[in-house]
Amino acid sequence: MELWFTEKQTEHFGITARVRRTLAAERTPYQDLMVVDTCEWGPMLLLDGMVMTSERDEFVYHEMVTHPALFTHPHPRHVLVVGGGDGGAIREVLKHPTVEKATLVEIDARVVENARRYLPTIAGALDDPRVEVRIEDGFRFIHEHKAAFDVIMVDSTEPVGPAVQLFEKGFYEGIYQCLREDGIFVAQTDNPWFKADLIRRVYADIAAIFPITRLYLANIPTYPSGLWTFTMGSKKYDPLAVDVGALPEIETRYYTPQLHRAAFVLPRFVEELIRPGR
Repeated sequence: MELWFTEKQTEHFGITARVRRTLAAERTPYQDLMVVDTCEWGPMLLLDGMVMTSERDEFVYHEMVTHPALFTHPHPRHVLVVGGGDGGAIREVLKHPTVEKATLVEIDARVVENARRYLPTIAGALDDPRVEVRIEDGFRFIHEHKAAFDVIMVDSTEPVGPAVQLFEKGFYEGIYQCLREDGIFVAQTDNPWFKADLIRRVYADIAAIFPITRLYLANIPTYPSGLWTFTMGSKKYDPLAVDVGALPEIETRYYTPQLHRAAFVLPRFVEELIRPGR
């Protein structure tokens, strides 16, 4: 008998993957959590029936939620990741030699525990001595820490359940206060095919707070539509002004210095979502 997992991404569309076996399945205090071993994508973390990460394509998301901001900031020392309990963003943050401390704030301890057990290639860096893992609410943490971080990444689920408040303007205002005077923040902001209104609203909210706001793209096959957006808010540094020829080499599989600039070149239908007055 064949076992298949299907994520219903809209009322009329979804993706499906054949499952070899179920590694974990539980109801945490916050969400339904599963880890399944798929034939095409390897071990895959699911939260509330949505794909969070898979062993095969995770590098795209984790490299793109981290490196564009970290290479835009000239000297990132203290970095915060909100969400991201699988540890992939932390792994990429630690590739930057200037980083002295990386703080992970994840609300659900079971995400971290299952990632450590079933996704060790993603979560392995959580044991690095430069990493502090805090199991608490990211929204509250942001508002309790002022001018504490050089770079903040919001590595959240889609805006459902406990992640809803991570897509609100008040959260972005708190992030602005949590950053130092030349700080940068980036958030995953879903896909332009199914969540155009979300992208439009979030971009406008961030642009109302940060003097420099940029949207960029990456291709992530297991995420809805495969085309994913990230929105960066910066107090001082423009990612488009980075001298890509001077960027140091780090080990990546998707991100490159050339891609740093190219990722900000938007298809017209995406560009229209963030055009003033639209």
